Parts: sequence; C-alpha cells; structure tokens
Amino acid sequence: MFLDLLMRRNPRFVEAAIELHQRGQVPANAYLLDLDAIERNARIFTDAAKKLGLSTFAMTKQVGRHSGFCHAVMRGGIIRSVAVDMACAVACHRAGLKTGHLGHLVQVPRQEAEFAAAELRPDYWTVFSDVKAKEAAAASHKAGYVQALMARIQAAGDIFYFGHEGGFDSKEILAVADRMDAVTGGYFAGITTFPALLFDPEARKVAPTPNLTTLNHAAELLARAGRTNIAINAPGTTSSIVLDALADAGATQVEPGNGLHGTTPLHAVEDLPEDPALLYLSEVSHHHGGKAYCFGGGFYIDPVFPRYQVHALVSGSPTVDPSYLRNVEIPDSSAIDYYAMIDADSDTAPAPGDTVIFGFRAQVFVTRAMVVGISGVDSGTPAVTAIENGFGDFVDWPGAYAP
Repeated sequence: MFLDLLMRRNPRFVEAAIELHQRGQVPANAYLLDLDAIERNARIFTDAAKKLGLSTFAMTKQVGRHSGFCHAVMRGGIIRSVAVDMACAVACHRAGLKTGHLGHLVQVPRQEAEFAAAELRPDYWTVFSDVKAKEAAAASHKAGYVQALMARIQAAGDIFYFGHEGGFDSKEILAVADRMDAVTGGYFAGITTFPALLFDPEARKVAPTPNLTTLNHAAELLARAGRTNIAINAPGTTSSIVLDALADAGATQVEPGNGLHGTTPLHAVEDLPEDPALLYLSEVSHHHGGKAYCFGGGFYIDPVFPRYQVHALVSGSPTVDPSYLRNVEIPDSSAIDYYAMIDADSDTAPAPGDTVIFGFRAQVFVTRAMVVGISGVDSGTPAVTAIENGFGDFVDWPGAYAP
C-alpha cells in the first residue's frame, strides 16, 4: 500500500536499501528506517504542536523501539515517549527517550510497578481502575515522589479494538478524580481514550470517533467542578495535519507513531507533510512452481485497509523503476510467514539473492523482523547505524542475537 509512496517520495531511501543489502550490510527480513527523514518528520510535528500548545509523545512500537529512531525524534525536538507497554518504556528509556506516558494501551503489571516508578518515573501514568491507581501510587510513594495519574475513560457507544476494552465510566469522572487525589503517592492529572481518531477507508479521511466526544464531555464536567489545567490525551491516526482538529477538540497531548515515518492510512491516499521513512526488505531464496520465494518473518500488515494486491520491487541493483514491480502472495495471518511468493512467470524472473522491497503500515514489535537504522540517505552516503530486534536490543548480525 505504501510502496508507490516510497518510490515516488523517497526514492533515494529505496535505492540505498537495495545497495546496502547487495553489499551484505543489512539482513533479509528487516525493516529499514530512514533516520534523516524521521528527524525531519519529528521536526514537523514539533513545530506544529508548539504553535497549538500541544505536548508530543513519540510512539515507537511500530518500529520495534529502535534506538536510532529514538535518537532521530529527539533531534527533531520530541523528547518524551509514549510506552504502549513496559518493553517499550524500557527500550526507549535505555535509548535516552524518557517516558512521558505509561500504562496506555497496556496496563503496568503489578510486579513491575515499583520498577516503573523507581527507574522510569513517567510524566503521566494511565490507569483503568482504582486497583491500578493504588498500585501506581503506592509504587511512586515508595520511590519518593507523587505520580500524575491519568484516567482512561469510556462511555456507551465508544469504539475499542477487540481486546483493548477497559476504563472508568466517563459519567463518574468527578468521583474518579476525587479518589485518585485521595491515594497516597498519586493525584488526578487528566483523561485519555483510544482511539480518538480513525481512518474511514470509504471516505478516505480521518474522522473523530465517539471517544473524542466522551473526552470532551468529561473535560466539561471537570471544568465546571473547578478542575482546570488537566491533561487531555487523544491518540490515534496522528499526522501533523490533524493537530488543529485535536487542539480544537480540547486535546493537550498527541502521540504520533506511524506519522513519524509517514505511514498513517491517510498518507497512503494523500501527500502529507511527512515523508515515508520505513520499508520492509527481504531477499529471493529459491523458485518453485513458477514462483520466487522470498524470506518472511515480518509480514504483519496492519489491517486498516481491506485486503489488496501486495506488490514488491525486486532487483539485484538499486532502482525505483516501476518495471521491477511484481505481484506477491503473502501467507494468511493465521500461518507462520516463513516465505512469501513472488510472481516469477516471465523471461526476467527474479534471481536468488535479489533484494525485495515492500511498503507496509507496519507493527514491527509483533514480528520476527530485525530493524535497521540508516543514516546519510539525504547526502547520498547511506550507512547502517544499528541492527536491533523488536525490543530495541542490539543484534550481532550476521551471528547470534546479543544477550
């Protein structure tokens, strides 16, 4: 879905990826990051958000929490992360991108709360229940500080992805705030939901969800009760062009993820300010039955669009020539993606060792793929910065995963 965008708007990155792979400097089954473009994209967000008084936290799960990604967004002016889980928080913290928001989407496990408080000290800690609020507050009190707690709220009619459900009844937000203020080690600091925005594939636009209305109504209740200066966190499908709408809806915090590498659903149908900066790289392994098989491990395509014909750019030398595009069949999501099958029914069939380039809206952290940072694309001197796994751990490639 994003391959055409990559070839058109960031051709040097595509060519650099092929060149580095053919030199033996990057592995097959790897997501590559154009760190120069990511830094530019982060600066776009930083500048737009500052004008609107919005705080920006970077989401890193989609790129496997790569340390180079963390450094690039910091150079672009974003100095805090949103950690979708503890693995995110630890990887970002280790890379120097400190924790701005913890506990949303995934709550902090009870036995990890003391570590989170003592080592990570998040700016905001989201909780879905009184039990989790008490755990967070107790851990923070033990660590010697008072934690800003954020309530995840919900109302009838709100939208959840399956398995994401949870949160306080928004109509009870005043009582929730009072209870959080009463716990030793914590205080009520704001409200959040997910998703606040969603892409509508039929309208080809990003639109507010009922959740955003729920946030707004809860904020009004709090304001009428005299609770001002609260944080209103509104994540979901965040590109720089939606920041005005979020600010108008009362949001104070935004959390770009795919927007930082130019792969939100809206990027696929409109040319937005952010450049595409992420691709998936594989390699032709062998032939069978009129197909060229390429290595898998990273074929998780975020299902925001209906099923579509997947294409790949297949070549043994750097190119963005559309004549090198081929149809690809990838395994169903219920199967293990050891290989994908490339159409090879032609006189110029892909050769074993050829580079295979895909453009996905990725969720790298749920794959077996490695993640490779690339610097110097803009200057024409591309180089690998670090090869890591989906937890942000250094990988000694070729060779074993580092301990």
